[in-house]
Amino acid sequence: MDKFVVTSLRPSAGKTSIIIGIAKALNRKMGYIKPFGERFLYRKKRLWDYDAALITNIFGLEENPEDMSIGFHHSKLLYMLDEDTTREKLRELLVSVGEGKEIFFAECGKDMTYGVSVHLDALTLSRELDAQLIVVVSGDEDTILDDIIFFQNHIAIGNIRCKGIIINKVPNLDDFSETRLPKIKQCGVEVLGVIPYYRELSYFSVNYLADRLFAKIIAGEENLNRTVKHIFIGSMSATAAMNNPIFQEENKVVITSGDRSDMIIAALDSKAAAVFLTNNFSPPPDLIARASKLEIPLLLVSADTYEIARQIDGMESLPTKDDLGKIDLIEQMVRKHINLQAIIEP
Repeated sequence: MDKFVVTSLRPSAGKTSIIIGIAKALNRKMGYIKPFGERFLYRKKRLWDYDAALITNIFGLEENPEDMSIGFHHSKLLYMLDEDTTREKLRELLVSVGEGKEIFFAECGKDMTYGVSVHLDALTLSRELDAQLIVVVSGDEDTILDDIIFFQNHIAIGNIRCKGIIINKVPNLDDFSETRLPKIKQCGVEVLGVIPYYRELSYFSVNYLADRLFAKIIAGEENLNRTVKHIFIGSMSATAAMNNPIFQEENKVVITSGDRSDMIIAALDSKAAAVFLTNNFSPPPDLIARASKLEIPLLLVSADTYEIARQIDGMESLPTKDDLGKIDLIEQMVRKHINLQAIIEP
């Protein structure tokens, strides 16, 4: 069984998408764990990681997402588990999830150091699982170069087996290949692939936002698969909003308080992809009925408008199990830009 720990030097580098693409392209029976969960989902009184649930649904894995993580909070893990117990639980995960699999992925938290205090960082996982490290790097061109040289000079040492680096979300592939890639290769690092930026993969779906924001759906449930290209904060008057060009875009989400009937009506009239109603205020029944008739999702969230906008701004765009077009694009992206043979070679 080929075993890999997939990590990154910075958050939102695209680790989950890379795992999906590699697993789809190789088409091998796979196992997956997310030892230190960070993207929480709470379903049916159970807590699991969004990435674990996504991978389970896409690949039809037999394991439950809640069984793919050891924990979610530093404080609880520090109190409940010592280093030896954590090591034992990791090996139990490897046995239970990895049995009968041809390829096995352990996905790290948001960056390489995340979880080091609870013995679940990338380097510890690589050692304890006897797995090879795949490092996903993204950012602007200079940041990518700095990160890779730093990794090669200070981290890729000792008993860590690094399979290589995948450079992701590169804005200008031709320029990067001419100006930065030669310097990177001079460092002796194994570059498994350089992937350009795909704008289509940066868009959210309404369903994804609803899941991540723990939203209650009160209308338009049949249209949660809509693509979101713009986020509009409806804190001004409805008249001012309607004069904004972004407000005229149909593929937008409007975030506004549930007691702002004027803004909700304007959003519905502009055929918004969805409306997030903040402060846990539910609008009048006639507006809910109107949204249902127009098949526009209304989603109720407890936080205020600023907090919801802040949370969305910090999210990495990931597919849902129903985003078949995005999943197919991820697979084709990996096939085109990553050396899959180099990954599976001993």
